[in-house]
Amino acid sequence: MNEKIARMIDHTVLKADTTEKQIIKLCEEAKEYHFASVCVNPTWVKKSAELLAGTDVKVCTVIGFPLGANTPEVKAFEVTQAIKDGATEVDMVINIGALKDGNNELVERDIKAVVDAAKGQALTKVIIETCLLTDEEKVRACELAVKAGADYVKTSTGFSTGGATKEDIALMRKTVGPDIGVKASGGVRNAADAEAMIAAGATRIGASAGIEIVKGLTADSDY
Repeated sequence: MNEKIARMIDHTVLKADTTEKQIIKLCEEAKEYHFASVCVNPTWVKKSAELLAGTDVKVCTVIGFPLGANTPEVKAFEVTQAIKDGATEVDMVINIGALKDGNNELVERDIKAVVDAAKGQALTKVIIETCLLTDEEKVRACELAVKAGADYVKTSTGFSTGGATKEDIALMRKTVGPDIGVKASGGVRNAADAEAMIAAGATRIGASAGIEIVKGLTADSDY
């Protein structure tokens, strides 16, 4: 087993039809393989926090997911509630339409609302949904995330038209510099995929295929 990569994986289940049984299994696997976190929808944060109490596995949840089209105020409320329920990491989706409109002020305010709500209590990761953006927009989204005080930038929700690419990871790493985390998510199905992302500059991997990745296997499905 690749323990170094295991500690970089957010073990993920975000599908709409996720059951409690699947959440229990996810948390048991995360404990067994010492993944960095489990990444679950907000409704499962409390249960995950109970199951992972006293372990080294964090509870990560998603905010404004998967479209990013909620208002900054709603996203901030989601963060406050998630932290209350036991989340210590939050992955928020930016307002993608605002970014494409060139409304940098709204995008920055949107990210900052989440960063401020999480301050000192949870890491903030900013999902920019790279598959919907031009390279210029990817750079601008990363710059706004850094300006707003985010801890990480992240490629994808895994629910749009594409996932992470090593080219996008390299561009994001170049833009944010060495001190901000970069998370690759969507389409990372095996160890070779994960290693390519890490080589390009990723410091965290979001995947439902965590076990396959650390065992050197290949998963059938995407994030």
